[in-house]
Amino acid sequence: MKKFFLLLFMITPMLMFAKEVTSPNGNIKLKFWVDQKGRPMYEMSFKERPVVLPSHLGLELARDKHASKGYDEQDLMAGFKIVKEEESTFDETWQPVWGETRNIRNHYVEYVATLSQQWKEPRVTADEGQRGMFEEQHQREILIRFRIYDEGIGLRYEFPQQRELNYFLIQDERTEFRMAGDHTAWWLPGDYDTQEQETQQTKLSEIRARMKEAVNWGNSSVAVFSPTGVQTSLQMKSDDGLYINIHEAACADYATMHLELVDAETKALTTKLDGGSNDYTPAPKPSRYPLPEPLTFVSHLTPDATGLKGCMQTPCMTPWRTVMVSDDARDMLSSNLILNLNEPCALDDTSWIHPTKYCGVWWEMIVGKSSWNYTDEFPSIQLDNIDWTKVKPNGRHAANNEKVKRYIDFAAKNGLDEVLVEGWNVGWEDWANMWKRDVFDFQTPYPDFDIKMLNDYAHSKGVKLLMHHETSSSTQNYERHLEKAFTLMNKYGYDAVKTGYVGDIIPRGDHHYSQSMNNHYLYVVKEAAKHHIMVNAHEATRPTGLCRTYPNMVGNESARGTEYEAFGGSRPDHTCILPFTRLQGGPMDYTPGIFVTKLNTWSNNTSWARITIAGSLALYLTMYSPLQMAADLPEHYERFDDAFQFIRDVACDWDESIYLEAEPADYITVARKAKGTDNWFIGGKCDENGHEAVVKLDFLDKGCKYECAIYQDAPNAHYETNPQAYIITKKTVKAGQTLKIKEAPGGGFAVSLKKI
Repeated sequence: MKKFFLLLFMITPMLMFAKEVTSPNGNIKLKFWVDQKGRPMYEMSFKERPVVLPSHLGLELARDKHASKGYDEQDLMAGFKIVKEEESTFDETWQPVWGETRNIRNHYVEYVATLSQQWKEPRVTADEGQRGMFEEQHQREILIRFRIYDEGIGLRYEFPQQRELNYFLIQDERTEFRMAGDHTAWWLPGDYDTQEQETQQTKLSEIRARMKEAVNWGNSSVAVFSPTGVQTSLQMKSDDGLYINIHEAACADYATMHLELVDAETKALTTKLDGGSNDYTPAPKPSRYPLPEPLTFVSHLTPDATGLKGCMQTPCMTPWRTVMVSDDARDMLSSNLILNLNEPCALDDTSWIHPTKYCGVWWEMIVGKSSWNYTDEFPSIQLDNIDWTKVKPNGRHAANNEKVKRYIDFAAKNGLDEVLVEGWNVGWEDWANMWKRDVFDFQTPYPDFDIKMLNDYAHSKGVKLLMHHETSSSTQNYERHLEKAFTLMNKYGYDAVKTGYVGDIIPRGDHHYSQSMNNHYLYVVKEAAKHHIMVNAHEATRPTGLCRTYPNMVGNESARGTEYEAFGGSRPDHTCILPFTRLQGGPMDYTPGIFVTKLNTWSNNTSWARITIAGSLALYLTMYSPLQMAADLPEHYERFDDAFQFIRDVACDWDESIYLEAEPADYITVARKAKGTDNWFIGGKCDENGHEAVVKLDFLDKGCKYECAIYQDAPNAHYETNPQAYIITKKTVKAGQTLKIKEAPGGGFAVSLKKI
């Protein structure tokens, strides 16, 4: 009995002072405490089932002997005491400028712990004989803020301005997520420079074994950092049916977070990649703290060119670290937790921001039939030294007056808002020399692109041109030209720009997802807002909900998009997992709509898109974005004009969205009500196994009838053998009816419902 009481005494201090906070509906419980070493800890449960087991929080600071006092003091990891606790409830409903729903409820319980860290060190005096005889007292404070929602939590670190914590450098953030089991995970390899990978599905314990084959080594920029490092948003499913998602929100002035798994084989939290052999070799572990338990994810920030993870000045804060959880996969897709953790709109006037459907001079270049560059005469060029009127054209340049007018006519005829034109500006001849600094000026058109005539022609047809700025990852060059480039856009009536960041970052040594690059992306968005320009960034960092604060950020790529159908293809389940992962932080410009999937039927490209025509239509619903492209060629759409009717009709801004069916990487079915109308659209997409969707029309207005057009796979459709087989059925339906629609392997369906 004495031994029992002794054991109880030893265990109790860990939890006896834990603060417990529950979500508004009581399903989620968060506990927070400081352990015997003064390390902040938390755990999380859902309906009494463990989600995050006891996990540590904190940051390691960089050691820099040349830095001013404050850098070389002890880390923000241990030695803390809770000196203040605050708990409150918040409930509001707000309206996004664009989105999946007209109204978003932001309802949470907030808990804030103020932590004090004290330590002593010998005081250095002028009298050498008295050195070490006196001790100097130090004290710092940080806040850890939690917001507990019905579908998950957000937590962040906050650093008030104080004498003992003014400027500081981050060596590592050590936020832990200790998992309660060996979950199934859908993950991308952790990489500082690319998200253009195909999602992997394994147990957590199998990540290490799969890593090498999971990496897209042929990407233009690859920086894999660990054999167990993965990207966020990370989707998991436990053996007992819990869906768990880890991500971040409001990542501004901070490095993008990855997750590094401590598994049974882990000997160090940090590894390095031998780029020559593509093998991982252990590196000395810089951490001064013990490894957490296996199956624990630890935050891993993207370093800058110096290797540091963050340069901070108080007052400041980190982004939110988020954990979403439910026993229903549909809740993962309908959650607004990431958006809610961002600040309200920072723009006074948003009337110029509008959802957009567009086509563009792009796909034939991606496929390789046409070129971005105007001439093949030069191995390299210097922009100021060439008279472009005397240069011999190569005859393959796509951004020419005749072709662009063809796309403008197509857009005008079919109700599309804008036309993207890539390769319009000089410099594409050697842009792929990835470390060329002064590659574009973003203002000078090629001789066969009459910028004034084409914009006048587009405007006369009720269409706008969509600007393209490929930076070639030369950020300083882009920032130098940015004001003049945006002024040029204003002059000719452009209101949206697609930016690109292909290749390794310049200045050399930096990475796409570092603190400095995240600051650059947001700087471009803010400057664009001053010119009333919407931004669609490609190859930039993955979104974290900042589009709430800056709604002119209408789209991002930040994942493996449709272009990879021309680079070898993606698995059919790819688009059935992206809504659970990449789209958690904001919309993706996936550039859907490929109808002619066998590329060798019209080009020399032997790749093929692994999707049916009906599946392509479904993506306009299942892959939400306020910026949707009809990516195929006009002549291909004209061959399948009856199927293209759905793209003409479908909206890209919504009053309501209802996820009807969902399972990660298997299938998604969603119904959306077009903003300001009584019309509904339904889309369903499945993987290579096919699916039978059961669509209950309970969401329709009772007592009303709807004209229903169903675009679905034909009985013999298959993404490999018969991708262009589809049927269109029209009938009248009403609330309470059920549609059963068979989706072919790699296929899907789309439905339009117009209220009579």
